[in-house]
Amino acid sequence: MHIQIAAVGKLKEKYLVLGIAEYAKRLGPYVKLTLTEVADERAPETMSAAEEAQVREREGERLLAQIKPDAHVVALALDGELWSSEDLAGQLDSLATYGRSHVAFVIGGSTGLAPAVLRRAQQRLSFGRMTLPHQLMRLVLLEQVYRAVKINRGEPYHK
Repeated sequence: MHIQIAAVGKLKEKYLVLGIAEYAKRLGPYVKLTLTEVADERAPETMSAAEEAQVREREGERLLAQIKPDAHVVALALDGELWSSEDLAGQLDSLATYGRSHVAFVIGGSTGLAPAVLRRAQQRLSFGRMTLPHQLMRLVLLEQVYRAVKINRGEPYHK
């Protein structure tokens, strides 16, 4: 299976870079992993709704350009479905079983995802109603993908 995580912005914090590298290494024997970063838009701290929409659109265009047409897209969005780790494992297993072996998880920037990205997504996933920094979300998502792989393989994983 090919798992892609496409995200807006460059990772800056060393602890996140190290954590992501650790889970990428753990996933190496099981999946082909691609971590795709697209540039975030320079934007003032306070923006009008129209300016936020423009930022989302530009970032969304960059994200969509990095996603292959045959990818099954899962957008991380506050209004998405809440899945347990077992649900995620089941989703990945089902996709692999039915020939959808390229799954792209998409994480927006600080203003969220563009409507075009949300339309491209076959599914929306939420990790809850709390807002998390999009950079931290990458690490959380990678850990959950690793956990899902271990669940599907019937292998132990720390609790």
